[in-house]
Amino acid sequence: MFERIAAKMKVLVINAGSSSVKYYLYQMPGAEVLARGLVEKIGEETSALSHYYHGKIHTITSKVKDVQKAIELILQTLADKEVGALQQISEIGAVGHRVVHGGEEFTDSVIINEKVIASIKKFADLAPLHNPPNLDGILAAQHHLPNVKQVACFDTAFHSTIPKVAYMYALPYELYEKYGIRRYGFHGISHRYVARRAAAIMGKGKYDINAITCHLGNGCSVTAVKEGESIDTSMGLTPLEGVPMGTRSGDLDPAILFYLAGKGYDVNELNTLCNKQSGLLGLSGISNDMRNLQECARKGDARAKLAIDVFCYRIKKYVGAYAAVLDTVDAVVFTGGIGENSVFMREKICNSVTQIGVQLDLTKNKDAVAKEAEINTKDSKVKVFVIPTNEQAAIANDTYKLANGKQPIVSKQNPSGNIAQEHMETLHGRKG
Repeated sequence: MFERIAAKMKVLVINAGSSSVKYYLYQMPGAEVLARGLVEKIGEETSALSHYYHGKIHTITSKVKDVQKAIELILQTLADKEVGALQQISEIGAVGHRVVHGGEEFTDSVIINEKVIASIKKFADLAPLHNPPNLDGILAAQHHLPNVKQVACFDTAFHSTIPKVAYMYALPYELYEKYGIRRYGFHGISHRYVARRAAAIMGKGKYDINAITCHLGNGCSVTAVKEGESIDTSMGLTPLEGVPMGTRSGDLDPAILFYLAGKGYDVNELNTLCNKQSGLLGLSGISNDMRNLQECARKGDARAKLAIDVFCYRIKKYVGAYAAVLDTVDAVVFTGGIGENSVFMREKICNSVTQIGVQLDLTKNKDAVAKEAEINTKDSKVKVFVIPTNEQAAIANDTYKLANGKQPIVSKQNPSGNIAQEHMETLHGRKG
């Protein structure tokens, strides 16, 4: 159990990508958003910062050459006399960073030191599009805020409880020993958050729920949560495995790549094909945006309809498989851009998995757009929830606790008190 923390602190949350940096400034505890924003098109002539403060948007358009300069612009804006939420940047008490890949070394959020930085660099091989810019954000924040504690929150951490039988691939074992080739899973911060919220809504303890959590956006993943812990998830060594996504293929026969290599495709072309030209975009030939595809399908476009049908069919297969893995299912949870906003997609998916006990209330589903809601009928054996994810608030909570030196004493299946098994407090003050 964690001690209750009362000290006030401003926490900055940074999600640094190769072409954009998102940020949130929180007043902790309580996760009150003081300001938030986005620097996008980094490295382009049309770079821009959109800063949200007191219900208004402040925009700065100028070339931002790299993540270092983006962080510098963000801090300047946060302390701006007219639109800033700070008098000076020294008011920031801690900085939390989203880091995509933590390998097997990190099973929860950690205070960043030189060893952590070295490990994030090492795992760049496993997440080459994400870990390098994540690290750039960390180094930039350390440069501008040298005396402030920095915390790394890993997308892979929640999935550290997946058993070996579920994370091993049937490849030569030496490849796991030498290169760490195994299932890691992603979107862990989101899956953890919505699983904890679902348990709280049902009046259950965080370790008293079996749930199938569906994070559906441009990137998609499905996770089996047994007694509050991840025991299987659809993404694998990389975020490419699993259900089809906006531009990612998801599961496919690996021999397809060998076949295409024989036709002249090189490694870079195959990587681009699978990650940027496939999924909903590749199937439809129109768009990676589900809203566009639904509109085109309504107008009779056959390939848009096919893309939607393939997407739902693959999710149905994962939900069915994870129902078998869990034995009993208390809840199915939808989150992410599609999961939170698409009434049509939730209805289509739920109507395909009624055999596990899901009964959707059409009226409740229609009313549940971008808000937390229970959308099942009264006699449904399985609860169905829409829970908007709040990864940045989860990062803020982890950062706040670690910056205050708070460590868990004991947890389920973790009598040593390792931080791996104790998780964040939700926005509503509930433990983990």
